[in-house]
Amino acid sequence: MNEIEISPLRLGEAEAVVELAGRVWRAHYPGIITPAQIETMLAQRYRPVLVRQFIARGDLWLAARADGVLVGFAHGHPLTEGDYKLDKLYVDLDWQRHGIGGALISELAARVIQQGYARLALRVNRRNQQAIDAYLKHGFTVATIHLEDIGGGFIMDDYVMTKELG
Repeated sequence: MNEIEISPLRLGEAEAVVELAGRVWRAHYPGIITPAQIETMLAQRYRPVLVRQFIARGDLWLAARADGVLVGFAHGHPLTEGDYKLDKLYVDLDWQRHGIGGALISELAARVIQQGYARLALRVNRRNQQAIDAYLKHGFTVATIHLEDIGGGFIMDDYVMTKELG
């Protein structure tokens, strides 16, 4: 396996993030949510301008690169005092199950601990067992259920999972 470098995402990688997210979502989410909901959520959450806006506001974006090519990313931002949200975590299909997701979680956790945060929180679709299992493996526990109407007749049916830091 190639050496994986994890460091902050560059502004110029916003398009690569959008492209990677689209590939992962379109391969992974059919059967969990409808194709129409996949496309709606990608359009809402993955546009280069949004990625750049999130970086500009100070959100933490980490990139995993192999030979300079983006193979995974994580995005997080502060929630309430003491909590930090792991909002996005995706690894290219060809690079999954190589420890990259865990490395991104570890690096994000190390950085937010330095900022004084005590807990990571995330939301994951309740039917996404592969992701739930991965988060459990990395020390997250299910805290509660969160239902959200995102418009267009679509509902997000998620677990909220948390991980104590430190």
